[in-house]
Amino acid sequence: MTNTIAERDKEYIWHPYTQHQTASLSLPIVSGQGAYLFDAQGKRYLDLISSWWVNIHGHGHPQIAHAIYEQALQLEQVIFAGFTHPPAVTLAEQLLRLLPSAFKKVFYSDNGSTAVEVALKMAHQYWRHQGEKKRTRFLAFSGGYHGDTFGAMSVGRSSHFFQHFSELLFQVDIAPYPETWEGDDHIIQKEQDALAWLDHYFNQFPSEVAAVIIEPLIQGASGMRVCRPEFLRALEALTHRYGILTIYDEVMTGFGRTGELFACTKSGTQPDIICLSKGLTGGFLPLAVTACQEYLYQAFLGPSMDAALVHGHSYTANPLGCAAAIASLQLLTEESTQKQIRLIEATHREMLRDMESLSCIEKRRHCGTIAAFNVTASEEYGSLKSQQWREVFLERGLLIRPLGSVVYFLPPYCVPTDALREAYAEVIEFFKELAIG
Repeated sequence: MTNTIAERDKEYIWHPYTQHQTASLSLPIVSGQGAYLFDAQGKRYLDLISSWWVNIHGHGHPQIAHAIYEQALQLEQVIFAGFTHPPAVTLAEQLLRLLPSAFKKVFYSDNGSTAVEVALKMAHQYWRHQGEKKRTRFLAFSGGYHGDTFGAMSVGRSSHFFQHFSELLFQVDIAPYPETWEGDDHIIQKEQDALAWLDHYFNQFPSEVAAVIIEPLIQGASGMRVCRPEFLRALEALTHRYGILTIYDEVMTGFGRTGELFACTKSGTQPDIICLSKGLTGGFLPLAVTACQEYLYQAFLGPSMDAALVHGHSYTANPLGCAAAIASLQLLTEESTQKQIRLIEATHREMLRDMESLSCIEKRRHCGTIAAFNVTASEEYGSLKSQQWREVFLERGLLIRPLGSVVYFLPPYCVPTDALREAYAEVIEFFKELAIG
């Protein structure tokens, strides 16, 4: 008879992104506080990935927990078709004040994948309402990942996560992505080549492209691949010239991750549609937003449902999620949080320099609170070697989940600076030993 939580888990649960034949037993976590998680034996782990990038304020923040409690006593759920409630309206108002001024409407959904699905539907249907029914092409970037629903998989087809479903995905064209890193002497040429490719592509299909979708400044799941703000500004100039919609997938990059509230504000660009989730509620509850400019919303107005955006979820704009998001935004915009974000970025910069002499480390890079480097040993996502690295880090009290040969840090904003430095020291020591071995 199985007794432990881990054994009971193995008996009944199928985990995401897990090969259960080779994976170790899942580690039972019973509590979280600040930047730390605690297992059933009381051992603590520094959460250096914000638990899949969502817990921007750390675990168990009392201000967000209290907001959820107070809202649960008032209203826990109401259908959002034909009804509304104060937390949804307040959150929309606050988000639109923080986003670039052209954004005027928000559409609520449940997670990053569905936020992207909504954006793709908005773009496609917008052009139909304009009488341009040939605009059915979508353009994404090499390595881009946008979620696990079928539309999101289609625009993320080059991430190599979805080969088993390739025959079911709609056609999406893939543009080169000019990734860069510290000491990259070829980035200007890579950007010029990518922009030349894009210019040729848009010129080839001037009336067929519906939208371009990109993870601005940094691609997440494909290995924290960074591009420069200059490239986003040049991309924006091209899409404006050809009259093509731009979708920013800021599911991961939003809410301070790039060093500013949003990647679009850091790059000085303004997409037509933006997708937000992950850090929106501070990691407490599922919630997502697809925000758009006013002209897009206006295109869906008409005398019949045929013109409407027919999309929704049972828990659309859930009041508890909205209450959590309002509390999270209040924390995010406080000067103490912004100061901590700047401190994390400075620490990344400092500690990555300390890795410069390691022969097994390359392509060091950082963007705001995100830092990453490649290990020269080439490993695929979920490889046995990367799983072994993860186990070693866990033994040392560090929650780090390598993306193949990419090791990254994406801590909550409350992470103590000394703890972050000590984590880097542990990782540096491990890879020194690996290089010697």
